[in-house]
Amino acid sequence: MLFKGIKGLALPLILLALLLSGCGPKSSGAIVEDKVNVVTTFYPIYEFAKEIGGEDVNAINLLPVGVEPHDWTPRSQDIVNTSKAQLFLYNGAGLEGWVPNFLKGLDSGSKVQAVEVSKGINYIMTNEEDEHDHGGEHKEEASGDSLHTDPHTWVSPKSALLMAENIKNSLVQVDPAHKDGYEERYSKVAERLKALDAKFAAELAKVPNKEIVVSHQAFAYLCRDYGLTQHAIMGLSPDAEPRGQDLVKLAELVKKEGIRYIFFEELVSDKLAKTLAAEAGVSTMVLNPVEGLTEQDQKNNENYYTLMEKNLQNLILALK
Repeated sequence: MLFKGIKGLALPLILLALLLSGCGPKSSGAIVEDKVNVVTTFYPIYEFAKEIGGEDVNAINLLPVGVEPHDWTPRSQDIVNTSKAQLFLYNGAGLEGWVPNFLKGLDSGSKVQAVEVSKGINYIMTNEEDEHDHGGEHKEEASGDSLHTDPHTWVSPKSALLMAENIKNSLVQVDPAHKDGYEERYSKVAERLKALDAKFAAELAKVPNKEIVVSHQAFAYLCRDYGLTQHAIMGLSPDAEPRGQDLVKLAELVKKEGIRYIFFEELVSDKLAKTLAAEAGVSTMVLNPVEGLTEQDQKNNENYYTLMEKNLQNLILALK
């Protein structure tokens, strides 16, 4: 089962593992004494926290540049920084399975507030055994034990808007003295997300085709909100290996439906996407789940909005 996180281990062993992981990739930044320190678990939350927080906030993103979040675990310094912070913002919905034990490992005197920023979103439930046809609906025959929450909420601007509001509210709660600034900056973020949402809705309503094939099952919220259906090579986690018969069925579907592109991601291997594309005689193209930035993205000053705009243009090209 995916997204279980660290379970069944004694807390001392977990903390030891975190301490031993100190030689891994580093997170961005350190605690600043005269700011509201906000620790975030991965890129989209970090960007919204920085935008809304402005000069009043020191945002530290735990996930390093170029690292995919599903199987990442924190370092010892991350525990130290978070213990000293005012806010710890995480996505929830099962994305960061390490969070409960991480919070238990914080210093006993820590006053950090942990906030699940996807709270309030209408979650999509999916059956991980069935890695295809996930446009937002789950199979009625699936049992409760086999259903899992899809955590990829931020990939839809509609859901991202609610996440941004949750971030703003959490900042106001821990730092009411700067409420006006948080509210003003949030309003600008909300305007951008609403404009992006409207553009996705208008442009994708025009395309004649509505089915996409993606490398990993990360686009259900986007598909639900804009009338598309995704067929995924892999499940909720991008390292979930598909069966050979699944690839054969997908290749048949691609040919039958006249699908012209297989979408892949930049933070994970494109091997399976290219294998499927070769089998089906089609091309590949990037569809970014915006889980993190690559080093090149960072050099190019890419952000959530620019990457989502590129996603929209690639979807229009693939579905026209």
